[in-house]
Order: sequence, then structure tokens, then C-alpha cells
Amino acid sequence: MALATTALANFAGPLVFGVAVADTIGNQIVAAESVSTAVILAALLSAIFWDLATWYLGFPSSSSHALIGGIIGAVAFGAGWGEIRLAGLYKVLIALFTSPVVGFIVALIVFKLIIALSRAATPRVNTFFKHGQIVTGIALALSHGTNDSQKTMGVMALALVTAGYLQVFTIPLWVILVCAAMIGVGTAVGGWRIIRTLGAKIYRIKPIDGFNTQLTSAAVIIAASLLGGPVSTTQVVSTAIMGSGTAQRANMVRWGVAEEIGIAWLLTIPASALAAGAIYWLLAQFIG
Repeated sequence: MALATTALANFAGPLVFGVAVADTIGNQIVAAESVSTAVILAALLSAIFWDLATWYLGFPSSSSHALIGGIIGAVAFGAGWGEIRLAGLYKVLIALFTSPVVGFIVALIVFKLIIALSRAATPRVNTFFKHGQIVTGIALALSHGTNDSQKTMGVMALALVTAGYLQVFTIPLWVILVCAAMIGVGTAVGGWRIIRTLGAKIYRIKPIDGFNTQLTSAAVIIAASLLGGPVSTTQVVSTAIMGSGTAQRANMVRWGVAEEIGIAWLLTIPASALAAGAIYWLLAQFIG
């Protein structure tokens, strides 16, 4: 039931909160006239490859990082570094790399605030947190659908401009619906490996932890989405879980798992950029 509800909320996200992130990805990192179909295809294939590899291993790595790395690598190899708009790239990188830190800090502070407000409560307060997770979980799923599906919307719209199907950069309704549907389907059929990592391997999450993590993560991601900043939902949620655990007792967090997440976080952009360059070279041999 939780997985089905999350998938539906993922679908609804971009329909509720708009497409500012898609504009950032498709219109502010590179100019449409400087890229080819092969460049866009290489960027997408490299991101897909990295996502599938880390999904199989159970690493909660960032599909956002993978897509950005793929775009950087494909454009650099295919059109040259000069075609990358640095102002847009800096905006993207700042959003990607600061949001996990913000998630950790906000979750730590909000947890301590919740404890202070609940100090006089009986154990029955757990019922509130358990039922409250339904609301906060839906909010988090909406934020995930809003931010993550928009990145693919931006790339698809960029491809349509590059191919001449759109005269100016805009996000057609059918692109929004297709991307929203696919992120919902992906959540419904492929989420269990990452669920196990985030739900149990960092530390054993109680209702208050789930409530706090979902609330703070949703707030951070929705705020970034409204500002047009692409963030990694996976990384924000992971660090929010760690912040919630640290607020209680630092040694209850399994930092070895956190280290694995950090390694994947650091490797994703350079690895997907190199993969995109290699894929672009192969495509150029066949389709020019």
C-alpha cells in the first residue's frame, strides 16, 4: 500500500508544483543549437547505465547526479567545454551538493524540536507519528515526483528543440505526463532494493524518525523545486535519516553504510561523464 501510494504521488508531483527544474536542466546548462541527438542520447544512456548498476548493488546513488554528469560528459566530448553555460551549471551543482547537507542539518534541528514539544507526551504519541507518516510520506513522494521527473522532461524538451520539433524551449503537456507516469511506474516496480537500504541499513527507523525524515526531506526538496534547483531526493532523504539518528545518538547510525553512500555520491558525476563520453564516441562511429 505504501509503495502504491508513493507511486501515485510521484505521478502527481509535477502536475502540482510546476516545471521550473525542467527549465533549468534543458535550457540553462547548454544551448540547444550546440548539441546533437547523439549528445543527448549519450547523456541519457550513461545515466541509465549508472542508475541500473547502483540500483542492482543497492546503493542509494543519485540519478540526478548521473544525468548531470552524463550531460556534462556528452556535451564536452561532442560539442566542447565552451558550449556549457557555466552560470546554469554552477546553479545545478550548488543545488545538488548543498541539499544533502541542508537535509542533515534541518532533520537534526527538527528532531530536537519534536522531542522538546513531545517531552510531556505518553507513549501513545507514537500513534500520532505513525499516522502522520501517511501525510508526510505522500508529501515526500510528491516532492520526489516534482523534482526528479522534471530532469528528464528538460532533456526531452531539449531533444525536441534540437530535432526541430519545437521552435523555442518549452515543456509540452504530453512530455510532462509521460515523465510523470514513468517515475510512478519505476517506483512501483523497482523500489525494494533502495527501500531496504534506507529503511533498515542506516539504523532501525521508528515512527518518529520516519515522520521527521519525510517532513524535512519534503520541505527541502519542494523548496528547491520551486526555485528551479535540481536536487537528489535519494541523497536528501539519506542525510535526513542520518540527521535524525545523530540527533538521538551518533553511534546508532551505521556510518559504514553512510560511507558507501558518500562514495557513490562523489563518484557518480565523474563516472557518468566519462561513460557519456565513451558512449558518444561509439554513437558517432555509427550515426555521425
